[in-house]
Amino acid sequence: MSFLARIDDCNRWAPGDYIAFVVDGEQLGMVRTEFAQSLCEPDQAFVLTGLGLQWRSAPSGFEARTEAMQQVCDELIARGLISYRHGEQYPVTAGRRQDARFLIDRACAPYFGIRAFGQHINGFVRRPDGLWMWIARRSADRRVYPNRLDNMVAGGLPWGIALNDNLRKECAEEAGMPAQLADRAVPVGAITYCRASKRGLKPDVMYCYDLELPADFKPDCQDGEVAGFELMPIEQVAEIVRDTNAFKLNCNLVIIDFLVRHGVLTPEHPDYLEIVQRLRSLT
Repeated sequence: MSFLARIDDCNRWAPGDYIAFVVDGEQLGMVRTEFAQSLCEPDQAFVLTGLGLQWRSAPSGFEARTEAMQQVCDELIARGLISYRHGEQYPVTAGRRQDARFLIDRACAPYFGIRAFGQHINGFVRRPDGLWMWIARRSADRRVYPNRLDNMVAGGLPWGIALNDNLRKECAEEAGMPAQLADRAVPVGAITYCRASKRGLKPDVMYCYDLELPADFKPDCQDGEVAGFELMPIEQVAEIVRDTNAFKLNCNLVIIDFLVRHGVLTPEHPDYLEIVQRLRSLT
């Protein structure tokens, strides 16, 4: 196995299996061909054209369109085409989060290939023997990737909350961290990837942060999403990422980026340039 294999895991999809999801002439996502065909069956709200799947009945305006998409998703859940609703609203955008055209439920977004945004924190400790990283283990009852390893704090970025406020919230819920400590997190860039999943396509963006923690801090999950934490030497973390499938897939990319930026993974590595380039597969 290799670091490139981990990047490959997050970028597996067949473009020929998807068509554009278009609203008012603007591509906002990608849908599987069979899913698109099922949307066109009951009525003419959605139509297939040379541009892709067009939401022809989409009303004008942010609020009206958001409400209409909620009704669409409710109908698709009733028909068994979408499995469940998460309860968090995500922006539907062709680019920046703040340029949302309307909102969609987090669990429904992949069915339409909507770009989702999240925040991941590398919590680490600097010791005389090197860097150590706090690693979380996801709870056994998580719907997605139960029992897998995870970044110390990681979560989606819903609509209607600022990045700093969401970061504080996630740090408090997942690691029992006070706001004063969470505010020390340093934004270090963004990772992008595009991956096929059971629900559809995930062309996602993860805002990444480094948080150097005091030696006496121990994360303590407050919301039940994490079974426990372990402080590991960074070399061990690197080996787990490189040689196993123990981590939730996208967390591997966040850690690989940390390894590059902190000089653990150096230009002497034969795959260095390709690794650096492919951590940001979307524009």
